[in-house]
Amino acid sequence: MVKPWATFGVDLHLEPTGGGVRRGLTDALREAVRTGRLAPGTRLPSSRALAADLGIARNTVADAYADLVAEGWLTARQGSGTRVSERTVVLPTGAPPRPREPGRPTHNLVPGTPDLASFPRAQWLKAARRALATAPYQALDYGDPRGRIELRTALADYLSRARGVRADPERILVCAGFSHGLRLLGAVLRARGARAVAVESYGLDVHWNVLAAAGLRTVPLPFDERGTDPGELTDQAAVLLTPAHQFPMGGTLHRDRRAVVVEWARRTGGLVVEDDYDGEFRYDRQPVGALQGLDPDHVVHAGTASKSLAPGLRLGWLVLPPGLMEEVLTVKGGIDTCASLDQLTLAEFLVSGAYDRHVRAARLRYRRRRDALVAELSRRAPRVHATGIAAGLHVVLRLPPGTEQSALRAAAWQGLAVHGLHRYQHPEATVERRDALVVGYGTPPDHAWSGALEALCAVLPE
Repeated sequence: MVKPWATFGVDLHLEPTGGGVRRGLTDALREAVRTGRLAPGTRLPSSRALAADLGIARNTVADAYADLVAEGWLTARQGSGTRVSERTVVLPTGAPPRPREPGRPTHNLVPGTPDLASFPRAQWLKAARRALATAPYQALDYGDPRGRIELRTALADYLSRARGVRADPERILVCAGFSHGLRLLGAVLRARGARAVAVESYGLDVHWNVLAAAGLRTVPLPFDERGTDPGELTDQAAVLLTPAHQFPMGGTLHRDRRAVVVEWARRTGGLVVEDDYDGEFRYDRQPVGALQGLDPDHVVHAGTASKSLAPGLRLGWLVLPPGLMEEVLTVKGGIDTCASLDQLTLAEFLVSGAYDRHVRAARLRYRRRRDALVAELSRRAPRVHATGIAAGLHVVLRLPPGTEQSALRAAAWQGLAVHGLHRYQHPEATVERRDALVVGYGTPPDHAWSGALEALCAVLPE
C-alpha cells in the first residue's frame, strides 16, 4: 500500500486509490496535477527518493512517472529531473473561479504611502545584522506585551528629542501600526462605558470603522480655515486628532485650538488621541511639536514607521498617560504582537542615527517633488490652487466648483490613480462642499515621478 505522505525532497501529500500500487500512485499523482495541487513547473522527487519515502519499489515509481510523462502530465529531461508539465489546470466541479486581478494604474498618486523604492535596504540590513548579532537569546522568546525594552528606550529618546514628546519607556507600548493601537484604545474606552468619540470632519474611514467596531459612535467636529474646531467638544469620551499635519486637508492645528482641546481634556477627564501623521516631514520650518508635550497626562501620542520608512514593517507605538498602560495591556491580551527581531532592528536603526539620516534625505527628496508640482501647476493649471503644501507627503488641489468627479473620470482614462477629497469626508460632517483632489506626491518611485506629474496636469482644468 502506498503511504499518503512523502517528505524527502519536497513535501508531497498523495491520495492513492485502489487497483494496485503502481496504478494507485499513478492515479494519485495525476489527480494532484489535474487539480492544481502540484503546480506547473514543480520538480518532483527522484524515483529513488520517492520510493524510499513511500516504502515501495523504485521501479514502481519510475513506471508511474513514465506513464504520466507519456500522458503529458509530467516532463522528464536529463539533468533537470521530473517536473509537472506546463498546462491549464482544470478546477474541480463547483470550485469558484479564481478572481482576476484588476488592472494596475499606470501612475499612482494615491496618498498614504511613502516612496517604497527608496526604503533604505542596505542600512536596514546592516542594522538587522547588528541587532541579531547582539540580541540576547531571550529576545527569541515570547516578548513583553509592551514591546522590546530596547525599542521602547530608543523611541523615548527619539520622540523626546525630535517631536517634543514627554516619553518614558515604561509608558510606551509597541503595536502593529496606528490602526492596531486605535483598536486597543477603542476597546479600553468601550470597557469604561464610553459611547462616542469626537473625530475630524475629514479623515480616514478605516479609523472611523475601527472605532465603530469597538461599539463607539464617531462625532465629527466643525472644520474651517483654521482647521478642526474643538470648541464643540462636550461629553465625548475622547477625541481623535491629527494636529501636526491634518489628513487630508494638510493644515496644522492652530495653537489656540491646541490649548482648547487640552483644557477640555483636563476639565472633563477626556482622552486626546494624537495621530502624529507624517509629522517628520515639514518643509517651511522645523516640525511642529507634539500636542502630547502640553499635557502628557491626558494625551496619547501615536506614531508609526509607516510614512517615514514603510507601512509593511507594521511597527507603531503609543505613548500612554499614567495609569492607562494596564487597561491597554488587558485588552491586548498579554502578548507581544510585533516580531522581536524587527523591533530590535528599528531600535538599532534609531540609536545608530540611520533613522535621522534617512528622514533628512527623504525630507529633501519630497520637498523637491512638492516644489516641482507647485511650479508645474502654476504653469499649466493656474485655476487649481494647492493647499497643505507646508508639510507631509500629499497636497490638496482645490478645483473649480463641480469639477471633482469629471477630474476623477479623466484621471481614470489617463491610467492615473488619485483620490477625490469627498471620499475623506465624514458622512455626518456638515461642512461646505469642496471640490478637490488629494494627491500623494510621495508615492511614486523617482523614475515614475515625472510621468505621474505629467498625467496629473493632463486631467486638471487649465
